[in-house]
Amino acid sequence: MQVNAKDVMTLRARTGLGMMDCKKALAESGGDLDAAEESLRKKLKGKMEGRTERAAGEGAIAIAVSDDGRAAAIVEFITETDFTAKNESFHNATQKLAQIALKGNAGDVAVNDEMKPVIDDVRITTGENAQYARGHKLEGGGDTMFGSYIHHDGKTGVLIQAEGNVSLDILRDICMHITAAVPRPLGVGVDDIPADVVEKEKKFALEQAMESGKPREIAEMMVEGKMRKFYEGVALLEQPFVKDPDKTIKQLLPKGATVVGFLRWTVGETAA
Repeated sequence: MQVNAKDVMTLRARTGLGMMDCKKALAESGGDLDAAEESLRKKLKGKMEGRTERAAGEGAIAIAVSDDGRAAAIVEFITETDFTAKNESFHNATQKLAQIALKGNAGDVAVNDEMKPVIDDVRITTGENAQYARGHKLEGGGDTMFGSYIHHDGKTGVLIQAEGNVSLDILRDICMHITAAVPRPLGVGVDDIPADVVEKEKKFALEQAMESGKPREIAEMMVEGKMRKFYEGVALLEQPFVKDPDKTIKQLLPKGATVVGFLRWTVGETAA
């Protein structure tokens, strides 16, 4: 049958596929655009199943916050090439996945039926092994606020949860700090630093002190001092603000406000 050139271009815009593939699908469907699109997606999705073992080392982070500001979600979406990961349509898909994750329960969000068509569309239009890597949703009470920041390359994102009367500008500044700070913050306060990290640091500090020839009692006192500096370095609230090192993050917060927690995700990491 004669295929309308305008319909071919429309189908190409919908699927991102070549003109010949679109023309053939329209011919087979009798010119029905929707049927042709569905046919193409079914055929090409089958072809994509054989590509899911290919390495996907590039990707993007996206964050979505609910309209009432009481919930937020962060996701990581990965693919094979940097070319695809930088594409606007890939970032739009990543943001769509974050919006879907926002509908789920608090905690880790697994891939679901609503996400699968979004992922399949990226696979079909790019020919790459796109994968939903991870997602997490945070929720809070009536005085909860969320701040966020996505780095310019789209590969690092920070989501912060606070309580109290704190501006979104301040929360964004703290998110930017979390992105750039060296050493990287490992917890909100001293008590939030993972126990295994603390124990490892204590052991290392004690070994160093003992190697200097000091008696154990003196060495243990030296460890206490080193641990205080360690906590100041990796506890978010104790860190000097990267934009103004004369202030700590704690001093940026208005009276009565506090940081509940944060997530700092970078593409390719196995944990937040």
